[in-house]
Amino acid sequence: MSALTSEASNGAVVCVFCGSSGGKSPAHLAAARALAQVFHANGISLVYGGGTVGIMGEIAKTLVSLSGPSAVHGIIPEALIAFEQQGRETGQPKSIDASLYGRTTVVKYMHSRKQMMAKCVIEGGPGSGFVALSGGYGTLEELMEVVTWNQLGIHGQGIVVFNVEGFYDGLLMWIRAAVDGGFVSEANKGIMVEAKTAEEVVKTLRDYKISEGRYKLNWAQN
Repeated sequence: MSALTSEASNGAVVCVFCGSSGGKSPAHLAAARALAQVFHANGISLVYGGGTVGIMGEIAKTLVSLSGPSAVHGIIPEALIAFEQQGRETGQPKSIDASLYGRTTVVKYMHSRKQMMAKCVIEGGPGSGFVALSGGYGTLEELMEVVTWNQLGIHGQGIVVFNVEGFYDGLLMWIRAAVDGGFVSEANKGIMVEAKTAEEVVKTLRDYKISEGRYKLNWAQN
């Protein structure tokens, strides 16, 4: 893997990992709407997994309604269109309306999706980074991959977990246990940062400091 480096100095771009379900508590969809509103207020663009249902659809359509379609870029593997789009219950997903959900790029592979999302963030301006709203296995996998990439020196963007109603308390507890157990260094425990409000998410990304314990690897040689 080559290092992902920024060549642009544009507005902030934030990649949000989140579920294609809305969850049982209305707080999760409310958090998505709140984050979209704060993105709009701060001129932040969204890149996300391209779904039109659940938390994914909520944050996308809210930001489009406020900032316009150009503020949102969804990236989705072709195989997932039938699962992460409206109409999935009938097996007939609807076409993605750019006026409601922004621009959509369809890719072939999951890895292509994740690499493209990361590239969008890294080419963004100050305050760009990665945010995890509530979600399932896929959300956690995407989150932990960008954490690992940060630790390995592949990127230096901020990573924030938006901890809605304590959803990520268990993950944050695991990080503390991993540090105490000697599996994560003390210097790297802050790669992932908690936020409890949408405003705090944006401030944390802007103020994010690269961890001193990141591995100093030269990925450009690979």
